[in-house]
Amino acid sequence: MIRHNGLHRERAKRPTLEAVAARAGVSRSTVSRVINGEGTVSDEFRAIVMHAVNELGYVPNSAARSLVTRRTDSIALVVSGSPSGARSDDPLFSATVRSATRELEESGKRVTLMLADSTAGRLRVEQYAASGHVDGVVLVSTQGTDPLPSALARTGIPVVSLGRPAVATQAAYADVDNAGGAASAVGHLLARGRRRIAAIAGPPDAVAAQDRLRGYREALRDTGYRSIIAVGDLTLASGADAMRQLLRDDPALDAVFAAGDLMAIGALRVLSESGRRVPDDVAIAGFDDIEAASYAVPALTTVRAPREDQARAAVRLLLRQIDGGPVSSTILPTELVVREST
Repeated sequence: MIRHNGLHRERAKRPTLEAVAARAGVSRSTVSRVINGEGTVSDEFRAIVMHAVNELGYVPNSAARSLVTRRTDSIALVVSGSPSGARSDDPLFSATVRSATRELEESGKRVTLMLADSTAGRLRVEQYAASGHVDGVVLVSTQGTDPLPSALARTGIPVVSLGRPAVATQAAYADVDNAGGAASAVGHLLARGRRRIAAIAGPPDAVAAQDRLRGYREALRDTGYRSIIAVGDLTLASGADAMRQLLRDDPALDAVFAAGDLMAIGALRVLSESGRRVPDDVAIAGFDDIEAASYAVPALTTVRAPREDQARAAVRLLLRQIDGGPVSSTILPTELVVREST
């Protein structure tokens, strides 16, 4: 007892790959593929294996795995564009980033968050990716003129963009149907008998904003009604300013489509201040279905964009690309949510 410093206790054995396989009810090779982040395992079995890993407290040997797979098990989540810009006010933007991070972590990947809000920042990201520190990049780009997607494509590292890039590259992307969603909102306003339908467009250099404006114009193309457009930057204040401009330019307008819910809510306030009743005098529809949309007065008709699904789709595209599987871009459908504002 003195020699052993008390009663001898055997050290708890470290859970093995075989123990995880037994707990999950799958083969050892299936567990190995999940641990190594291979995309050939279905989502169902991946979830079962990761549940067994968490239950047993299994810790993979990262050094050994890296030698076998020649991977780092690290993914860079790169946010390109100024974090102090309009997107910092967008609750769905932060939700998208959180969803992508969660999906990567649940897939057993370490996440390195990097900001590329300057020329130096973009160069740092490019060099970091090209040096082999990460297996791939999920890119969240807020500007259509951003040179980073093309720069990353030249490094040869797997890259998937959260959102369609302005300049076509070989990199895959996951996006939502921005043009189709905008067209459905304008079509809804037309079906309600509205004829002078204005648009509050988003930033001209944002690809999603361009697509939403295109959807608005396409919905009006065959009606004979003219486009009436003001531009905002996706913030409440810009929506209010754009609404004041529209009322000055065309006091007889009877509907507004805003390319973002925050801008639509800002427009609602100006309409109330000007004595316009919503929806009796002016109907208004937004885009994104943020939580505040249902609490607006009146509650806001909007287009629901599946941002969390978009983030998950982007991560799965990247993991599949890292595994050498076939990868193609995906565009997820949107849904019109009709409320009291129309």
